[in-house]
Amino acid sequence: MSETINFKIDGQSVSVPKGTTVMQAAYQMKIKIPHFCWHPGLSVAGVCRFCLVKVEGRPKLEIACNLQASEGMEILTDTPEVKEAHKWALEFHLVNHPLDCPICDQAGECGLQNYYMEVGKYQSQMERPKVLKPKALDVGGDLVLDTERCILCSRCVRFEKEVTKSEALGIFDRGDHAIIGTYPGKKIEHKYTTNLVDICPVGAFTSKDFRFKQRVWFLKDKQSVCPGCSTGCSIDLFAKEQTGTYYRIKPREGESNGYWMCDTGRGMYRHLNIETRQRFHYVSKNGQKIDIDQKESLNQLASKIKEVGPEHVSLLVSAQYTNEEYEAFFDFFVGKLGVKKVYQWREPTEKLNDFDGILLRGDRNSNTHGLMATLKKYGVGNQKIGNEFDIAVSSAAKVVIALVPEIPATFPSLQSNLQTLVSLNFVSFWTVNSEIEKIKGAKHVVPVKGFSEKKGSFTNHFGKLGHLTSPFVSVIEGINCVASTTRKLSEYF
Repeated sequence: MSETINFKIDGQSVSVPKGTTVMQAAYQMKIKIPHFCWHPGLSVAGVCRFCLVKVEGRPKLEIACNLQASEGMEILTDTPEVKEAHKWALEFHLVNHPLDCPICDQAGECGLQNYYMEVGKYQSQMERPKVLKPKALDVGGDLVLDTERCILCSRCVRFEKEVTKSEALGIFDRGDHAIIGTYPGKKIEHKYTTNLVDICPVGAFTSKDFRFKQRVWFLKDKQSVCPGCSTGCSIDLFAKEQTGTYYRIKPREGESNGYWMCDTGRGMYRHLNIETRQRFHYVSKNGQKIDIDQKESLNQLASKIKEVGPEHVSLLVSAQYTNEEYEAFFDFFVGKLGVKKVYQWREPTEKLNDFDGILLRGDRNSNTHGLMATLKKYGVGNQKIGNEFDIAVSSAAKVVIALVPEIPATFPSLQSNLQTLVSLNFVSFWTVNSEIEKIKGAKHVVPVKGFSEKKGSFTNHFGKLGHLTSPFVSVIEGINCVASTTRKLSEYF
């Protein structure tokens, strides 16, 4: 059992394992100590000299990030002496900063801005002209680098060395001419580049995908789970709720992902925007598409199922929906109607065992394990993970209820699969995206909600639940999640 250290921060008693730094203890206690270079997911650099604190009984201030707690130590973070030190540390960080806040994407979530409002608000005493450095550099991946904004905290350099182990970045030159940059003839080439944007405390690294698109204070962020693969990273999803427009995804500290997420997962918001969404229920008659309301749509589907009987109905289910949706869906179709034919719909080219060693997995479905658990519970389908699309097509079912994969980007074969299904006798497509609109002849289409608009949970690769707890309000009227749609359908039986 590890030794425990007892000490105080601003009069609050705290017990931590031996070896814990004052900054780590303060972070756990939610006591704010100004800092730039320290990050909970990286090693200690101690280069910004901003996290100075007072240790009772010692003559000089010390940096909290590299100060190990000792028995009986008393730390003060808010004395006049400490505040004055923070002021001067911030002043030196601003000496050569370009102060281009009106055009900087980091505005609104910038460490320099926030700390200036907290510990600054003073008249600058620096009169020498600023050092000019290279701007708007394409350094690879999703990244644009402005070296004038950089405060040399070295977070990005440590990330490249410690997390991706690519060591693509270094600090070049000396003094106030020192800059962050890539090595000659090289660019950053890995699937985790946008994490550099997240950990940059200023706006030195910006995202090509998000750059100049929206001011952060106009956006709302809500907690969710990344649907891009079976890792199930904890994320914050940013959107303009009143227009239903999504702009970006950022990682949130979580058990499955720590502090990071891959660039692939960053794009999991694009299919949610209204231009790519299935917005209306419709049927096809004589080759013509006819929009109908939800009531008429579900009534027609119910009539078709009654006409052929449950023994001639099959379910084709992708692994991109929530546990709660699967439960309601199978409870009705299998438990109440007695449907026996259930097939998994997976990407035929997927490589389940692929793993990049950090986060991204070959299983690009968010809830494979949740679907398998539900299949086992109801005693239907294949009890092993596998693509059964071809079996479903050849099963000669007169009615197929298809839970279409939500995210086209993770399903390269989606268009060809949809084309095949359209040729069958009768398929009811329950879908988030509008890929089906590109194919003529779909006989019955039911729009459903995306992962950002519903409560529920995914079961990840490790068997742990990730919860969708704070959904955005859908701006698309007349659609429900799969569970609600199923319950409404059951009213016609």
